[in-house]
Amino acid sequence: MRAKLLLAAAFAALCLPAAATAQSRAKPSITDVPKRPGPVAADWRTPDANDVLVIDTNKGRIVLEMIPEAAPLFVQRVRELALEHFYDGHTFFRVIEDFMDQTGDPLNTGEGGSTRPDVPGEFTFRRGPETAFVTAADQSIAEVGFIKSLPVMSQSMMLAPMTRDGKVSAWGLFCPGVAGAARAESPDSANSQFFLMRAGYPSLEKRYAAWGRVISGQDVVRAIKVGEPVADPQDRMERVRVLADIPAAERPKVRVIDPKSAWFKGEIDRVRATKGADFSACDVNIPAEVK
Repeated sequence: MRAKLLLAAAFAALCLPAAATAQSRAKPSITDVPKRPGPVAADWRTPDANDVLVIDTNKGRIVLEMIPEAAPLFVQRVRELALEHFYDGHTFFRVIEDFMDQTGDPLNTGEGGSTRPDVPGEFTFRRGPETAFVTAADQSIAEVGFIKSLPVMSQSMMLAPMTRDGKVSAWGLFCPGVAGAARAESPDSANSQFFLMRAGYPSLEKRYAAWGRVISGQDVVRAIKVGEPVADPQDRMERVRVLADIPAAERPKVRVIDPKSAWFKGEIDRVRATKGADFSACDVNIPAEVK
């Protein structure tokens, strides 16, 4: 029987020092600063329909952009299972306030998975000059930025010439909305279960694979019924579909701010000026439209 997943992460969440939580809540609010002019047509991008997951829950719709650059094996697993309607009807069986919503288990207990082999850990990935990485902060030996909608920390590309493959290590940041691959104690035990972040938790970085991010419906993520385990009736994913697999007549139109755009660069500058030393990529909002 599969061991319950995400125990270490849940324990880290429950044991987070109260002072750290209070400090994060005391940071300056970027909503207090006058907003900039909105983006223009050139600032938007249309994500690959094969990399967009549409999760219809009993609480509303969640639209998630999968990022194969960060976790190609788990993205492929989720895509395959979604195309087979594997996830339809699965519940959110473990949901912790200010932490995450866990789902994707056919047993709805944390002990199940698909019949496919487990997926090796993808806690970091290799970033090269060809990677579409947009820098938000250069910290000399490390860089913070975005790959599509995913916030990422990376070693500085100045180190690339000294590595065998000409690349550096990078990893996803577990900001609100980021999707992670749940696993058991073994680092190579991810299978079908995943979790969606209700809040940011840096302690998960480089310990769990970040494979996507919610671009619409974070309010739904936070509305899912809380519990460990969640008492009946549990909220559920009624349908989980890859955008490309939805019939054209009912397929939502999705667009997201391009991190390479002039508008997004200005937004990063605005947030950094507001936050100062407290700046985090988690503070930068990436607008999306779903129609």
